[in-house]
Amino acid sequence: MTGKERRDAIVKALHDAGAPVSGRALAQAVGVSRQVVVQDMALLRADGHDIVATSRGYALRESDRPSVPTRLIKVRHTVEEVGDELNTIVDLGGAALNVMVNHRVYGAITADLDVRSRRDVERYLEGIRSGKSFPLMTVTSGYHFHRIAAESEEILDEIEEALAAKGYLAEVLPYERDVVQA
Repeated sequence: MTGKERRDAIVKALHDAGAPVSGRALAQAVGVSRQVVVQDMALLRADGHDIVATSRGYALRESDRPSVPTRLIKVRHTVEEVGDELNTIVDLGGAALNVMVNHRVYGAITADLDVRSRRDVERYLEGIRSGKSFPLMTVTSGYHFHRIAAESEEILDEIEEALAAKGYLAEVLPYERDVVQA
């Protein structure tokens, strides 16, 4: 299999899966190491494929998928409350697509989450508990943003109201307005 054929097979696998696929699974499917898959991902992105890396693997964003309403919200809570925050979002029918912090020195730092269910929340929390990493929000004293998605604006409103009721919703500061509108 040539490199181009392998990369075509990876794109097809991501397209057919409709959900994130681990680097290990892709490597096994095309008969190479995971490191070769990482290199192929860089080449595919350079060729214009919209591939994102999530905590559950690689996913292909397709422009022909129906779009749903999204909203960027600012929240603040403790590390111990991360599970409650994410479960609130998914229980009301939303998805936490990413997390972003606005660091005063480094600027906006964003990471894909793609958390859509309680199972996804638990998988994310296990990664934190295992010591693999720490929540991005820890570099900004708990303040962070989420791009959330839902089937309707009404559901997004419900999610914001629930987060506000729990005291998680935070005010967007004047210096953050550019980030929110980006």
